[in-house]
Amino acid sequence: MRCKTIGLIGGMSWESSSEYYRLLNESVRAHRGGLHSAPCLLLSVDFNEIAALQRAGDWDELTKKMIACAKTLETAGAEMVLICTNTMHKMADEVEAEISIPLVHIADVTAARIQKAGLKKVGLLGTLYTMEQAFYRERLARSYGLEVLIPEQEERETVHRVIFSELCLGKTLDSSREMYREIIRGLVERGAEGIILGCTEIMLLISAEDCPVPMFDTTAIHVAAALELALE
Repeated sequence: MRCKTIGLIGGMSWESSSEYYRLLNESVRAHRGGLHSAPCLLLSVDFNEIAALQRAGDWDELTKKMIACAKTLETAGAEMVLICTNTMHKMADEVEAEISIPLVHIADVTAARIQKAGLKKVGLLGTLYTMEQAFYRERLARSYGLEVLIPEQEERETVHRVIFSELCLGKTLDSSREMYREIIRGLVERGAEGIILGCTEIMLLISAEDCPVPMFDTTAIHVAAALELALE
């Protein structure tokens, strides 16, 4: 069985992109055994440039960059594309419209996993852009009937700060893990039946043992969905 070539738009941050690469290869080896690994192409951007455009709110320029990345991967032989970050799925529909290969949408495959678990109300952790802007929460609500809770304002700022000031720089602090645990407990008290780790770096800090309800690691779910498509 041939495994299709997976195109990865990474570097946002490379800390989580390295997890994509590791998980893809471990999963292919588990499926196929021996010396098998994942045929993949990684186009890794300079996250400093991306983060500056995010802060400036220049989503049009970011959209152009993501489209260019996807087209480059398609030209190079990728048979599907993954944007290895939740936040940059803000322009996923525009990217998908400009390529002729599938784009595996991180929110869609995560929502499908939540539906399979029979849950209706979930808490969302991510960057401020992912938590506060409509593109992610409304997709989950409109297409999958999910009610999405986000932390309070100060807690959202804490989640965002830890992502950019620590996790994207390879730092995992016990004090930050405890803050995340407290924020998760607050979402559960408000009725969250599960928690979405809606930033691909959060899995570097938080694991299932930190969460009193089912946890949905978007990085691992994204990889699993891509591999399922690649091995069809």
